Amino acid sequence: MRKTPVDTTATALFLVVAFLAAGLLGALQPATPIPSEVVQLTQFGPALGVAAAALLRPGRVRALLTGGLPGRGGRGRRALLLATAPLVVVVAAGAYAALTGDARPTRPGAPFALIAAAQLVGACGEEIGWRCFLQPMLRTRLGLLAASTAVGTAWGVWHVQVFAQHPVYAGAFLVAAVSMSVVLGWALDGAGISGLPLAGGFHALVNLAMLLLMDEESGAVLPMVLFGASCLAAAALWTWWGVRRGWRTAPTPARLPRIMEDVR
Repeated sequence: MRKTPVDTTATALFLVVAFLAAGLLGALQPATPIPSEVVQLTQFGPALGVAAAALLRPGRVRALLTGGLPGRGGRGRRALLLATAPLVVVVAAGAYAALTGDARPTRPGAPFALIAAAQLVGACGEEIGWRCFLQPMLRTRLGLLAASTAVGTAWGVWHVQVFAQHPVYAGAFLVAAVSMSVVLGWALDGAGISGLPLAGGFHALVNLAMLLLMDEESGAVLPMVLFGASCLAAAALWTWWGVRRGWRTAPTPARLPRIMEDVR
């Protein structure tokens, strides 16, 4: 089988634009009437990164977004993915309450329906970059776990604001990001942009559950450590299940030879 090289130029362009655009949008948000509790404009940085890559390699990006593998897992896997999102937060919040006696519930300042809708839009703005572009790009040369780990690491580092917190908090956040990336990798491998609603739904559900139950913006170390451990356990269970069922983990070279013309 012919192997397709990772397009390092398009990948680097995506990452540079995703990081820079997120920083610029974050700096501009205070000048807008949009509360960060509703949606953070930084979330649209990865979408702008995909747009920049598409201007450079239109055929390659179109093929990556189309998806290279037939759908697997059907409704059962989709339902399990969406159930995993609130479950990891509930487990972490429950463990925190058991350890400290403080349930830490929070009440949003804006209408919850507005926050939920905006969070879904913002999550899709991130996931079109991380799961619909970067993940399939890396999967042309890497196995599922390696690609998911690399994407999760980039996704975690992209949240540069966490590094202003306690080092243990930042480390736990990175563990959570990589673990959630592994879960999404198992659930949506090969789906392309057709998996965007599920990836965005998973991401939004995690954000909403954390907003309501964990107040993750406070910088408290213990809740984030418990959340990271909960996500790691979920990733381990998904990996055990995927390996047991024999799901494909080898690299998945792109299908269209014509795309190679865009890389040269």
